[in-house]
Amino acid sequence: MSKIESQVEILTAEILADTDYELVDVEYVKEGRDWFLRVFVDKNGGIDLDDCQTLSERLSPKLDEADIIGGAYILEVSSPGIDRVLKKDKDFIREAGKIVDVTLYAPLDGKKFFVGELVNRDEKFLYLKDAEPLPREKIALVRLHIDF
Repeated sequence: MSKIESQVEILTAEILADTDYELVDVEYVKEGRDWFLRVFVDKNGGIDLDDCQTLSERLSPKLDEADIIGGAYILEVSSPGIDRVLKKDKDFIREAGKIVDVTLYAPLDGKKFFVGELVNRDEKFLYLKDAEPLPREKIALVRLHIDF
């Protein structure tokens, strides 16, 4: 996580402290010529467009005041989506028992992609039901599985 993302995460957490919203992730990325600051939030029952607008209106002046980002950027406040990426310990605790997609940086025993029920995670491994533990340093991405 970059310094900007860390600072925005702290500022956003302060704004959300007395609400039922959860800060899921912060992303500061350049796409084409534009910089995007994406703040992903959620709450029980999910969030809607009005929630995103309200949070954006609360966050925008605080970001301007804190002057965390020197140049121009586009602020986007949104839901993490149904296929949300799992990054933090609380994500793995909350989603235990659900089916996840795991992508590795490089193949392990000939496989780079795994799908299974999330059992647990510790400092060294991610555990899927009925599968060999996956070394965390080899994991590129874990997200909730969508079954169509």
